[in-house]
Amino acid sequence: MFSQIKSYENNNEAIVDSKLDDSCLSRTYFNLVKLKQGENYKFSLASYETVNVVMTGTVDIVVDGEKFNSVGVRKDIWSGQADSVYAPIGVEVEIHCVSDAAEIAVAGGHTDEKYTAFRITPEEVDMVDVGSNDTHSRRRIYHILGQNGAGRSGKTLVSELYCDPGCWSGYPPHKHDDDREGETDHEEVYHYRFNPGTGFGGQFCYDDDGKCEVYRTENGDTVLISAGYHPTVTSPGHQEYIFTILVGKTERSLVQHFHADQQDLMDAIPGIASMREKFK
Repeated sequence: MFSQIKSYENNNEAIVDSKLDDSCLSRTYFNLVKLKQGENYKFSLASYETVNVVMTGTVDIVVDGEKFNSVGVRKDIWSGQADSVYAPIGVEVEIHCVSDAAEIAVAGGHTDEKYTAFRITPEEVDMVDVGSNDTHSRRRIYHILGQNGAGRSGKTLVSELYCDPGCWSGYPPHKHDDDREGETDHEEVYHYRFNPGTGFGGQFCYDDDGKCEVYRTENGDTVLISAGYHPTVTSPGHQEYIFTILVGKTERSLVQHFHADQQDLMDAIPGIASMREKFK
């Protein structure tokens, strides 16, 4: 239900793919592509739609012959909102680096439907402010592919989360592993960065029977979540960044089920209701 991939140099090859033997996820794809000026990267995924999020630098992105020029405005992930391009299944995507260097997160979700490519500019990224420093739960979630993808993408949701030093995110603890009244089944990928890079966090995952696993998360680590409650906390003195991919089994909108023991915190922590609405 839960596994961790420690930071490594992936050489532009997929970090998460249902075809990989070590993946506990069946419908999610994740790759980090690093390019230098003038370099190109091409791919085509038969069963995954993708959101190509420029984390740093500037690139041109061509999707099935349609060119999106000068995508990316950030010097790093801590400098504003992302610029991204959505690509449907079964098409060739080519990324060409026009800045000195660039890093692109390729976030994919399984779908059988083919949509049309489109760009998601920084101005179109939808932010929700959740929690507070008083409750040690302050984070801001920037929805890249969220409600703006309804009707023009499948069941994939992509966002960037920024958590204040010493605070919790994914809190109150919640899960989304069952299609039922008040909950949807969504796989999830967390990719971690910290500022400064010496920061670290704790990623919990547990079920209603009390089975619990905890990982120490460090800069560049990736966590795969197929089931269970999964709150996370960051070390004091360090900002935490989580690149998030959610892929629904039967529904696009995410409905979280919060643990009964922490139900009293739903009203005590600001912004929980707004957060839940933004995922729908």
